[in-house]
Amino acid sequence: MNDDRWTLITPDLFGDALAETLQMLGVALVLGSLLGIVIGAVLALTRPGGVLENRPLSLVLATMVNIVRSLPFIILLVAILPFTRLLVGTSIGVWAAIVPLTVMIAPYIGRLVENSLLEVPSGVIEAARAMGASPMQIFWRFLLPEARGSLILAVTIASVGLLDATAMAGTVGAGGIGDLALSYGYQRYDGFAMILTVVTLILLVQGLQLIGTRLARRYRRR
Repeated sequence: MNDDRWTLITPDLFGDALAETLQMLGVALVLGSLLGIVIGAVLALTRPGGVLENRPLSLVLATMVNIVRSLPFIILLVAILPFTRLLVGTSIGVWAAIVPLTVMIAPYIGRLVENSLLEVPSGVIEAARAMGASPMQIFWRFLLPEARGSLILAVTIASVGLLDATAMAGTVGAGGIGDLALSYGYQRYDGFAMILTVVTLILLVQGLQLIGTRLARRYRRR
């Protein structure tokens, strides 16, 4: 490599890193959202006074959610390495990072989903019960449609936090923008690489927030 190059970053290198970040973000967000919706729905429905009140289940699930959320991502990533190896056969790389990213974001989304569902006016539930709706019908046909705008905002907030975690995952061999910043911007003192990664992350966050806000505004019920 020539010493007169003003940066060590090549377009191919940056493109690969960006693709890895988007892959981690996309897959973990989809899986985490699916699990988070289930977690949030169970928390909201089984809480005291909920449609399917079940205090033991609510307490156990809430405790598990709080335990996972209390762990910094880097500690969680290391703590579940055996589980990660069991699922994907390795502890490094993009797919190895997706496992702890999903485990980290699912309880977070679950709490946001729970809050969104609890914001639905109690009159909606009472009206659904008066019409003879079953608990599952109340959830699918009344709670979810009423809360969809808030749910979109919740997933948007979670996606921004997840993007931060993907950058952190790069520091332990997961690749992506975070690995680019560490390997080139920090360890090799490439100032342009650091600036490029920072600007890229800012643009990604702005894009995610813009899309989420517009979708929420569109689907929020008046």
